[in-house]
Amino acid sequence: MMEPEQPRTVEQVRGLVSWIGAGRKLTQTGKVTLADARALVALLETGDTIDPAIGNRTFKTKSSQELYHLNLLAEWAKAARLLRVTGGRLVPVKKNARVLEDPERILDALFEALPRIGEAVLPSGWLGSMLSEEYPAGLRAVLTSLYATDLPVPEQKLRAAVWEALSGFFVLDDLPEDRLRLLRQSNDRDVDRLLATLKGLGAAQQTGKSVTLTSDGRQTLARLRGEPRPGDPVYQLRIQLADVDQPAVWRRVQVPAGIRLDNLHRVVQAAMGWQNCHLHAFSANGVDYGRRSSELDFVDETTAALATVAKEGAHLDYTYDFGDSWDHRITVEHRMAAEAGQHYPACVDGAGACPPEDCGGPGGYEELKQTLRDPAHPEHEDLLRWLGLESAADFDPAHFDLRETNRQLRALDW
Repeated sequence: MMEPEQPRTVEQVRGLVSWIGAGRKLTQTGKVTLADARALVALLETGDTIDPAIGNRTFKTKSSQELYHLNLLAEWAKAARLLRVTGGRLVPVKKNARVLEDPERILDALFEALPRIGEAVLPSGWLGSMLSEEYPAGLRAVLTSLYATDLPVPEQKLRAAVWEALSGFFVLDDLPEDRLRLLRQSNDRDVDRLLATLKGLGAAQQTGKSVTLTSDGRQTLARLRGEPRPGDPVYQLRIQLADVDQPAVWRRVQVPAGIRLDNLHRVVQAAMGWQNCHLHAFSANGVDYGRRSSELDFVDETTAALATVAKEGAHLDYTYDFGDSWDHRITVEHRMAAEAGQHYPACVDGAGACPPEDCGGPGGYEELKQTLRDPAHPEHEDLLRWLGLESAADFDPAHFDLRETNRQLRALDW
């Protein structure tokens, strides 16, 4: 399928900002006037209908806010800092005028503004949905699902991903079945509306009943995730779980050299297979980094980049779960240049399964493996139930799936 050379939304936003010129007066509610709206609907070909006729009745449009696509463009341009409201007028942001001249920069600006335009993408007044209430989290669920694979993602899978991501924010257990069904339907409808917005931006494309990111969409999302450009410095790391052997558990991961330590924490969690349920800390050059806390004397990990705390050939330590004390040695094996078409972070090798959470640290993990190997052990059956296994054969401490590890890394949300 051919991707559009000029995404429709990008061209419409350009046209809108150009038409605004030196500025246009807004209504008292801060919306485009109906007179201006009539001109813009025709000029930008938004597809909105002013004073729609249904049967023999004509319904007068009372505000440009009722014109879905035009209102979306205006709110999007403001959120992307291409337009602003001052003194009751809508005016261009002069310092960002050059953004409109650069296809990459304008796509970045509009993409980056997506989380802030939920009310325009999913206007109030429609049958409410979980997505309209928790739009940023739902948007992340859609984008991470699409980014995690190069294959088309079925629309139904995207709807399910949003439902799963958002359902924990709501109490649904006591809802009647018919109300739950309506809520699912409204949520699916809003996911479809969000997907249409991504397609209009040129970030996603339809393939039958499935959706994929376009090359522009994938590249833009990679930039916003902080992935390096071709030629930028990348560190190859070896992450080794300490005091665990037979088999050893380690991963070889390539990450941007400038990755912040809070994001490196997420990489370690995903690459090793942990569930991110406990506290953690990094230690480098005698300094401990972790979450900002009044109780723990850590340097804020969000203020430190990997390249500033460890150079090529150096190492840092990472501890996960201060009770079980899973210690990791992270060695910077070498520095390299980012390759075109390669995603970062990326796992290139590894071995050994991640130990189960809360099993008692390296010592407890060794006892766990011994107990599973001995069907006559008095705790054998209890341990199987705790692990949710049918038999000990279902647990393989040597298991490592490179493809699944990279899927988890690409699904990370910065």
